[in-house]
Amino acid sequence: MAVLIKNGIVVTAEGESKADVLIKDESIAAVGAGLECEGAEVIDASGKYVLPGGVDQHVHFSFTYKGSKTRGFETSNAAAVGGTTTLIEFVNQEQGRGLVETIEDYRKTDADGIAMVDYSFHSVMTDPRPEVIEEIPRLAEAGYPTMKLFMAYKGQFFHADDDAILQALQKGKEAGITIMVHAENADMIDVATKQLIAEGKTGPYYHAVSRPPVVEAEATRRAIYLAEMADAPLYVVHVTCKEALAEVKAAYQRGQKIFGETCAHYLVLDESDLARPDYEGAKYVCSPALRTEEHREALWEAVDRKWLNAISSDHCGFDFAEQKHMGYGEGKSFADIPNGAPSLQNRLNILWTYGVEEGRISRSRLVDLYATSPAKVNGLDKKGQLAPGFDADVVIFDPDYEGVISVETNLEGVDYSPFEGFKQKGRPETVFLRGKKIVDDAKYIGSKGDGKLVKGKPFGSSYQW
Repeated sequence: MAVLIKNGIVVTAEGESKADVLIKDESIAAVGAGLECEGAEVIDASGKYVLPGGVDQHVHFSFTYKGSKTRGFETSNAAAVGGTTTLIEFVNQEQGRGLVETIEDYRKTDADGIAMVDYSFHSVMTDPRPEVIEEIPRLAEAGYPTMKLFMAYKGQFFHADDDAILQALQKGKEAGITIMVHAENADMIDVATKQLIAEGKTGPYYHAVSRPPVVEAEATRRAIYLAEMADAPLYVVHVTCKEALAEVKAAYQRGQKIFGETCAHYLVLDESDLARPDYEGAKYVCSPALRTEEHREALWEAVDRKWLNAISSDHCGFDFAEQKHMGYGEGKSFADIPNGAPSLQNRLNILWTYGVEEGRISRSRLVDLYATSPAKVNGLDKKGQLAPGFDADVVIFDPDYEGVISVETNLEGVDYSPFEGFKQKGRPETVFLRGKKIVDDAKYIGSKGDGKLVKGKPFGSSYQW
């Protein structure tokens, strides 16, 4: 089956031009002016932009916090409607089990036959026994060439000490594994949290007070030094503040292979949201914490100037009524609120409306940040680009749409959106996943199980200079 998208403006990380896109079966066959294909379904994209399907390298469908679990791949149609066609999920290694074994078992039970967009996985090492360290290169062989370690969350089973991070960096570089870190100083957070609770400062706003920018900056610097000692690249996830950003920039300028991302909610929300009345501030508890306007502006500059190379969602679907209230009541505090923001569906909408439309980033830069660069970071060599031979993951974007973001039109399976009431300019109108139309007129029309496992190759772009 062939599909010919005519008369649209094709946007890539390198630029944009009026061109046609020819899809044959699951791949892009050609991109250029005046294309013809007998028997093809023709779609007129006049006045619209044609983008590659988004790659969201930071989602949590299996995250458990103090016994509370997020929504899973059964809500991945939200990604499709939001113009994202590939998700990469973090899988926490189960205690006493192997890295690859944990991913494979999770994949078979929670993703295969359920996911509605394509998917891959990062390993999260939680049990750094010597035999587990030795297993790290096997991740590359299995098609999962990335690993994350949590420097935050003291006392949780997934917290990683410096020795585990250093060993992971050393062993990972042998096989081209990209090591990622959640950079926050766990001890600083622990001390501040206990002191605030003792003072009776227990509401959601104090989540931000317990983990100020210095907490993130210190851990970012420490992780960079660990990477320097290992002579290995490092990827810092969800950078939120100018101090941590300065550490990434300085290391890069010294010649280290240090890279990082930020997330959509850090670009448009701030710590004042944590102080909303009626306990609604709990909706905005995520880690690292939301910052102030000066940090938001620094992040916009960073993604525009390529100091950070991706914008992810860090989607984490907890209900407000059922789960975010775990910190409410006598003997409870902000420390008991499940962390995370449900933001899978609106990543592209936020970036277009508040990035492109407000002149903060170009359309080409948006494509690089939301699709092309994350594909390269994770070794997905058929994703994130509109070019012959790549998977036919294509978004036809209507720039004239105007609306308001609301949980009422959200498919994430939770009872709120952190972007509730935000104005929206433009939207994905039609989305193809490997040549199959899964979104039409901005509505999901695909099927459960349309997504398939996509394996990554080692030595991703963090290894390249």
